[in-house]
Amino acid sequence: MARLIERLISQSRWIMAPFYLGLIVSLFVLLYAFGRELLHFVTHAAISDEGDVILGVLALIDLSLVASLVLIVVFSGYENFVSNIDPGEHPDWPEWMTKIDFAGLKQKLMASIVAISAIQVLKAFMNLDQKFDERSLLWLVGIHLVFVASALLLAWSDVLSSKSKSEGGGH
Repeated sequence: MARLIERLISQSRWIMAPFYLGLIVSLFVLLYAFGRELLHFVTHAAISDEGDVILGVLALIDLSLVASLVLIVVFSGYENFVSNIDPGEHPDWPEWMTKIDFAGLKQKLMASIVAISAIQVLKAFMNLDQKFDERSLLWLVGIHLVFVASALLLAWSDVLSSKSKSEGGGH
C-alpha cells in the first residue's frame, strides 16, 4: 500500500506539466501584445516627443521582462518539479536553464518582479501630467517598495539558510 501511495505521489508531479504548457501559450499572447505595441510605437514615432518614445521603449521592455519571467518559471519549474531536462540534446540552450534550484528561482522571480514594478513606476513618473494623480503614484511607489523589501528579505533569508546549512554540515 505504501509503495502504491508513493508511486501516486511521485507521478502526481506530471499534473504540473499542463500548467507549464499553458504558460508557453501565454508567451504567444505576450508576443502578440509585444508586436501590437511595437507596431504602434513604430507607426507613431514620427509624431512622438522624447517622453512618448521613452514610454514606448519602456512598454516594450516591460513586455520583454514579463516574457523572460514566464520562461524562467517554465524551465526551472519543469526541471525542479516535473522532470530533468537533458541539455546534451540541446547544445544551444543557455547553461542556467537546467541549473536553477528553487532558491535561485525565487531570487530570479523577485528580481524580475522588482524590475517590472520599477518600470511601471518610471512610466508613471513620465506620465505625471496626463494620467496619474498623487494617490495613485503613492500606491505605485509603495507597492514597488514592498517588492524591493520582499526581495531583500528573501535574499537575506536565503543567505541565513545557506549559512546554517554550511555550519550544520561541518558538525
